[in-house]
Amino acid sequence: MNFYECKIKFDKEQQDGTFKSTSELYLVDALSFTEAEARITLEQKAFAQDRIFEVENIRRVRFNELLNNYDNSSDRWFKSKVLFISLDEKKGVEKRTSNAILIKAQSLKHALDILIKEMDKNNSEYEIANIAETAIMDVYEHAIISTSQENQE
Repeated sequence: MNFYECKIKFDKEQQDGTFKSTSELYLVDALSFTEAEARITLEQKAFAQDRIFEVENIRRVRFNELLNNYDNSSDRWFKSKVLFISLDEKKGVEKRTSNAILIKAQSLKHALDILIKEMDKNNSEYEIANIAETAIMDVYEHAIISTSQENQE
């Protein structure tokens, strides 16, 4: 998966009617920087038609897996580092392979529960090295459209 972290900047109206410059972070599943910029622009225009914004920064980030439970009550994103443990039979030592996993959840405990449930499906030895909340507001994944759906449109 190719993910790009897109930072947008806009003026947000405060409760007292004044405007304050604000930045928000989004994650976009894209094939290139150009596609990431086009997709975040399109998504933000559709989301807030009256808001003027600029794409302030785009950087590539690596996630091995995305655990998006598509639950509307979950609105926070947590990044975890999971170490898969295997035995290097030639050298006779344990080998640890690091994986970055992004999890959509309601809380840190909820994210940890989702992660453990998913990792236990693998039947592999693993360690959770860390898990922390991110500043990511939302993730825009590529939509998968089947041939039958395309023919209906």
